[in-house]
Amino acid sequence: MSIIENITKLKKELNAVIIAHNYQLPEVQDIADHLGDSLELSRMSAAFNEKIIVFCGVKFMAETAKILSPNKTVLLPEISAGCDMAQMTEPWKLEEMKNKYPDAKVVTYVNTTAEIKAMSDICCTSANAVEVVKSMRSNRIIFVPDRNLASYVQRFTDKEIIPYDGYCYVHDQFTIEDIEKARSKHPDSVVFLHPESPKEVADIADFILSTGGMIRQAKETNKDIIVGTENEMVYRLKREYPNKNFYPLKENPPAICTNMKKITINSVLKALENQQYSINIDDEIAEKAFNAINAMLKI
Repeated sequence: MSIIENITKLKKELNAVIIAHNYQLPEVQDIADHLGDSLELSRMSAAFNEKIIVFCGVKFMAETAKILSPNKTVLLPEISAGCDMAQMTEPWKLEEMKNKYPDAKVVTYVNTTAEIKAMSDICCTSANAVEVVKSMRSNRIIFVPDRNLASYVQRFTDKEIIPYDGYCYVHDQFTIEDIEKARSKHPDSVVFLHPESPKEVADIADFILSTGGMIRQAKETNKDIIVGTENEMVYRLKREYPNKNFYPLKENPPAICTNMKKITINSVLKALENQQYSINIDDEIAEKAFNAINAMLKI
């Protein structure tokens, strides 16, 4: 029996569903029942009838799914699949910022640990960060953890944004030269760029979009598309729109999230065979983190 046949058999026997982030390896995207961005997949999880969710992503994503689906078993196929940006946000540093700016509200990007979410007033995604910040009554916002997303949000509000000094190493590496080189190579194209990218690069992109936004905008775009995010997003977009041309913004070296690539179809099979690695969160932290996520979902 092949690996894929084994996975299919075990899914049925265990009443499990496999979900995968847009940055996962093609082989993992192909075996997944659902694809999406981190929050989209977590919200899906709460609606699934299946009792076991195999989350092919990084740890904070699986945590968010567990927070929204506390009665389900959430498995992360590789327990070492973390997120460098999420790990940059240390509770003591955030506590220092809160003490320094007691009148500020804390808006936390979903790309954070459950503990950091629990210390926050509200969560946001890259797609709704501007809307969330505008909804806050305070005119002073501590924005955690991505300094580049904070800079993007600042464009659209007069509120004072106080950024935590975190970043995504995949997006932070993009440069003006990368865009100029890609446009030179693909002149009849538009550039989609993720808002986790540096301001000077965002200034010359055609569209600033979350991964979900890229999928929606690609449907409306008649030109070739240069994709300014993790390179596996190109595979996802080609799955959706096989008759359109997509090119990664950065090819040599490629823009790769090494943690995302830790998950393979072999690790998915082992997760099902051994029901590993189950995500568990302290009840008090989970409750507080849920409140921050739920505040966002209400907007």
